[in-house]
Amino acid sequence: MKKIVLVEDDPRLAHLVKSFLQQHGFDVTLLQSGEMAVQTIKSINPDLVILDIMLPNKDGYTICREIKGFYTNPVIFLTAKDSPIDHVMGLEIGADDYIIKPVDPHVLLARIHAVQRRNQTSSTDSAGSTKELAFGVFNINQLSRTVTIDNFAIDLTSHEFELLWLLASNAGQPLSREHIHQVMIGREYDGLDRTVDVRVSRLRKKLFDDTKQPMRIVTVWGKGYMFSPSAWQTQYLPHMTKNAAG
Repeated sequence: MKKIVLVEDDPRLAHLVKSFLQQHGFDVTLLQSGEMAVQTIKSINPDLVILDIMLPNKDGYTICREIKGFYTNPVIFLTAKDSPIDHVMGLEIGADDYIIKPVDPHVLLARIHAVQRRNQTSSTDSAGSTKELAFGVFNINQLSRTVTIDNFAIDLTSHEFELLWLLASNAGQPLSREHIHQVMIGREYDGLDRTVDVRVSRLRKKLFDDTKQPMRIVTVWGKGYMFSPSAWQTQYLPHMTKNAAG
């Protein structure tokens, strides 16, 4: 039975969601305050965390930041905060999905299943694949799930690695936002969701790309994002030396 920690302070919604998920085979631990959330998640190590943002004692953003140091399974924000800034912030700090209230329970269940499928696919790939790609000083290994630039290790989250592998596997070929969204998020792009853009932006920063004029993951206007194989033939950027040396 998959375990979920649900952190939601609206009693009616909390018990509705908990009851619905239990009916569909989940073991749900409900918290109605952010106070004990981090400790509970560390203790239970659930398969999924569903977080409200506006919580008593500790908000959802803070909880998400604090658990990212030890928790590697998916996090979904379920919140009434519907501004683009809040949406982007939620994804920036590592959430796997951001769902606006009110939401139909069946839609929530579908989004949970989509996140779980992506997580399971990642686990299967890492256990069974022996694929490795190299472009100049860049190397990505799907078996060990490691990325290096001139032997400098790059620390990526699971979904950042999957996005990079998708782009690098299609090096030199632009991939549309719609295609990336379908592969990474598991549903059709609605024209508004900025999840892909946020993840590409974060990935560029971690790859020491120029965020204003990117050369490694480039934007091909009208076509999408492209991993550029030629951008890795030269030495890494100078400031990487400082980072590598600590």
